[in-house]
Amino acid sequence: MINRNKRIVIYFAVSILLIFFISAGDKDKTQSTTIPVDIKFLNTFLKSHPNQFKDVLKTINQREIQIIYTQINRDKNNNPSFKQYTFHLNPNAYFYPASTVKLPTIAVALEKINRLGIPGFTKYSRMQIDTGHVCQYADKYDSTSETKYPSIAHYIKKMLLVSNNDAYNRMYEFCGQEYLNKRLWEMGYPMTRIVTRFFSYCDTLSNRYTNPMKFFDEKGNIVYDQPMAFNPNLFKNPLGTVKKGIGWINGDGKLVKSPKDWSYGNYLNLQDLNSILISLIFPQAVPQEKRFLLTDDDYNFIRKYMSLYPSECEYPQYCPEEGYGDSWKKYLYYGAMKDVIEDRNLRIYNIIGQAWGYLVDAAYFADFNKKVEFFLSATIYCNMKPILDGKYATATIGFPFLANLGQMIYSYEKDRKKQYLPDLDEFKVQGKEY
Repeated sequence: MINRNKRIVIYFAVSILLIFFISAGDKDKTQSTTIPVDIKFLNTFLKSHPNQFKDVLKTINQREIQIIYTQINRDKNNNPSFKQYTFHLNPNAYFYPASTVKLPTIAVALEKINRLGIPGFTKYSRMQIDTGHVCQYADKYDSTSETKYPSIAHYIKKMLLVSNNDAYNRMYEFCGQEYLNKRLWEMGYPMTRIVTRFFSYCDTLSNRYTNPMKFFDEKGNIVYDQPMAFNPNLFKNPLGTVKKGIGWINGDGKLVKSPKDWSYGNYLNLQDLNSILISLIFPQAVPQEKRFLLTDDDYNFIRKYMSLYPSECEYPQYCPEEGYGDSWKKYLYYGAMKDVIEDRNLRIYNIIGQAWGYLVDAAYFADFNKKVEFFLSATIYCNMKPILDGKYATATIGFPFLANLGQMIYSYEKDRKKQYLPDLDEFKVQGKEY
């Protein structure tokens, strides 16, 4: 009996040591994937292009400019490594993230389906949105869908193609406020707050309630019945009290004579947004804890609709006559509206935000002919007035700045010498309509 007890003690001691060494090894591996950062290059780079950036650089602080340029180098096996160049990057300097919060919401929504693991429940399942609290509205049909019914997949298409806000509200409601945020914190994004719907009159309390909804299989049987969720915790902006200006125009077009308050609003800093994008483009190149639990089809689905131009999609259909030009959401490189983009070999996989004077774009560039690839994320504030009145210098300052930035970095990357050119075949847009 004594020998048996000794063996048990030794077994557990060895087990603990193994766990320690394995954990230490994982830690070292994670540390080895840390991206090197350079904070000087972009400052010199912008100054070396005075025709494009001189005027904006005079008002850097007022424009609240932040930039992350991520260089990609491949090894002989086509594996990517990264180097990050930043300009005025500051996670504690608040900017309104606007529609960029859609990207992590999409990833968590798809992941939630996979984590539930319910037979017959997929992103293509027909869904029915019900109501259970004030500020909620029901939905059973979608005329833009091939099936005429809504689904997670169809909502995600609309979010990625034209940044549809109603679709975002539905993904926010499917995830649930508490689940959505805690999952992102768990993945290493503790400063992220996604706590409000878009273009709704929901107050802070109402946004903590998310709709009940049902999902059906092809025979019309319910495969998942999700009850209304409530977040018992009040999630405040991690930066504390965040206010802007001395007044703002509300949804009724009336001036509110007090600062715009985002103390209980959405927050997603540029570094986290950039990291989430990298994890969706190159999941194999980031630590395990930073990867969403997605299938290959999920990754291909996200990449496809991030890179497609609105006119290339059949369901839903978008066209320039309705205001949806090819560059509807390609701020970096194209800037303002361009109805038709001829060069389809350059693909930009991105997410954008535009609201309250802020422009944000986070993008992965891939040129299949010239073998050019890089990540570029940036934000700029286009309002110099104390009132947030909806009349911002977006067209005269914001779009030109982002377009110039994307074009100049692209030109630099095109000429940059690389030991191994990237094989980009895995990112080519396939003809298959998902």
